[in-house]
Amino acid sequence: MRVHVIMECTECHERTYLTSKNRRNNPDRLELKKYCPRQRKVTLHREAK
Repeated sequence: MRVHVIMECTECHERTYLTSKNRRNNPDRLELKKYCPRQRKVTLHREAK
């Protein structure tokens, strides 16, 4: 049930992180606060399509 998803920064739109999620428990888009190396700060990252 787990699928791989790519995380994209909401500010600079760089796709930096790869993670996995369970579609049965989290059908919506995943949102996490992660470090963005381009901006050198923690920003909100969303699941990219």
